[in-house]
Amino acid sequence: MTKKKRAIVSVTNDLYTDNRVNKICLFLVEEGYDVILIGRLRKNSLPLAERIYKTKRMKLFFEKGPLFYASYNLRLFFYLLFQKTDVIVANDLDTLLANYMVKKFKSSTKLVYDSHEYFTEVPELVQRPKIQRFWLRIEEAIFPKLNTIYTVNESIANLYEEKYKKEVQVVRNISPSWNPTNYLSKSELGIPENKFVLILQGAGINVDRGAEEAVEAMRYLNDTVLLIVGDGDIVIDLKKYVKEYDLLEKVFFFGKRPYNEMMQFTHNADLGLTLDKATNLNYKFSLPNKVFDYIHAGTPILSTKLIEIERVVVRNKVGILIEELTVRNLVEAIESLRANKNLLVELKENCQKAALVENWDHEKKVLKEIYTNLG
Repeated sequence: MTKKKRAIVSVTNDLYTDNRVNKICLFLVEEGYDVILIGRLRKNSLPLAERIYKTKRMKLFFEKGPLFYASYNLRLFFYLLFQKTDVIVANDLDTLLANYMVKKFKSSTKLVYDSHEYFTEVPELVQRPKIQRFWLRIEEAIFPKLNTIYTVNESIANLYEEKYKKEVQVVRNISPSWNPTNYLSKSELGIPENKFVLILQGAGINVDRGAEEAVEAMRYLNDTVLLIVGDGDIVIDLKKYVKEYDLLEKVFFFGKRPYNEMMQFTHNADLGLTLDKATNLNYKFSLPNKVFDYIHAGTPILSTKLIEIERVVVRNKVGILIEELTVRNLVEAIESLRANKNLLVELKENCQKAALVENWDHEKKVLKEIYTNLG
C-alpha cells in the first residue's frame, strides 16, 4: 500500500471563515494528501464544523500585535520541525518566516507560498511605517529564495514578479459552485420581507472597504435594508453609528456565519456590495471572494471601480461600477438600479451564466499543475 503524502497548511486566523484555505485543503485531500491545517484559537473563536482533514488551533497568550506574531511563528516553527511532512504551505507573509526556517532544516520538504494579498501594503501596515518596514524586510529576505509561489490575481502577481524577478502563478479566490439542497426564505433567516435587500458580506469588513458609506447611505434610502454578514475591525463602530442614527430597522448585523449559511443570506439579497477604496496598493488591486460569492448566489453586484473587480464585472455583465465612492453616489446608484427592474433581472441572469465559468473547478486545474511540478 502506497503511503499517503502529507501536507501541513498554516494560517494565522482561527480557521472559521477562511474559505480560500479550506478550498486549498480540500483540493490537497482530493490529490491524495493527508492534510493538517494549523491556525489559532481565540477567546471568541466559534467551534469548527467537522472537516475531512485534520485541524489544529493553537491557543496563544497574546492575541494581537508583535508578541502575537512572534509567539505564533515560534510555536509553528517547533510544531513543523517535529512533524514528518512532504509539503508545507505558508499562507501570507505572517506565516512565511516559520515555514521558511523549517525548510532550511528539511531540505526534502517542499515549501509553497500562497499570498492572499499584497501584504506589505495593507492599510494596517501603511499607517504604521515602522511595522511595515519590519514585514518588508522579511519579505525581501525570503521571497527571492522561494520556488513555488501563487497569489490571488494577475495584478498582484505582476507586482511581485516585477519586484523580485520570480514567477508567480495566479489562483483566484473563486467560490466553488453553490448548489444547496434547499433554499432558506427571508423569514427563516430573519430578513425583513417586502424590502429591497442589500448585502455586504465577508470576513474582512474593515476600514476603507466601504462599510461606513454603505451604512450612512441607509439614512437616505427608503424601503431598503442592509445586511452585514461577517465581521471585521470597523463593525463595532458601525453598530454605534446605527444606534446613534436610529437605523436599527434598516441595518442588520448577522456576524460570522458558516459559508453555506452566509450564502443563503446572499441569495436572498437583491444587490451585493463590494466597495473597497483604492487607498493602498493592496485594495487597489484586490479581487474579494465576495465578488464570486455574489455571482454564484445569483446576486447582481454594485462595486467601486477597481482594476480586477472591473475586469470580472464587465466581462460577465453582472453588475455596475461607481467611479468614486461617496454616500451620494452610492445612494443614486442603488436607487437607479432598484428602479430598473429589467436591468436587475438581466444582471441576475448573467450571474447565473457566469457561475458556470467563474468557479473553483478552473482554479483547481492551475493548482494541480502547481503541486504536480513542485520544485
